[in-house]
Amino acid sequence: MAAYQFNWRLIMSVVKQIVLGLAVLGVFVVYSLGIRHEAPVLPKPPSLASSGAVSTPSTSAGSSSGGTTSSSGTSSSSSKYKDGTFTGSVADAYYGSVQVSATISGGKITAVQFLQYPDTHSTSIEINSQAMPYLQQEAIQAQSANVSIVTGATLTSQAFVQSLTTALSQAQA
Repeated sequence: MAAYQFNWRLIMSVVKQIVLGLAVLGVFVVYSLGIRHEAPVLPKPPSLASSGAVSTPSTSAGSSSGGTTSSSGTSSSSSKYKDGTFTGSVADAYYGSVQVSATISGGKITAVQFLQYPDTHSTSIEINSQAMPYLQQEAIQAQSANVSIVTGATLTSQAFVQSLTTALSQAQA
């Protein structure tokens, strides 16, 4: 009889472990689904909220690259770029699209604005609110799309480089 009770206790112990493991796994799955599909709760970064940037792409009917150009037509022979505002193509950053415009004045990049960026998940908003100002500043300092990838925002950084490259190719003097 003692052997029968020992086996019963062993079986109950194993069942408890299985039930506990399934409960932990269930909580993890529910949490993961909630994180990926929740609505954004963070506000847009101040640099985007006050810049007048829009969330829709700006394209022209005759442009095959997906970008538009607004140029004053002035350029200097020593300038790297012609003056104006040049909009890059929309680039895929997996969790959303990135599109930037570059403002050129005096043949130099004076501003880079995000027109689109991944903003459908609170995690994307949080990451990009930290990465975007860095990417903008570095592009202005480098005077090119040759910027470092921001750790934690790799896909956004790569899409930024792609969009800015197309904008700057339109601005080539």
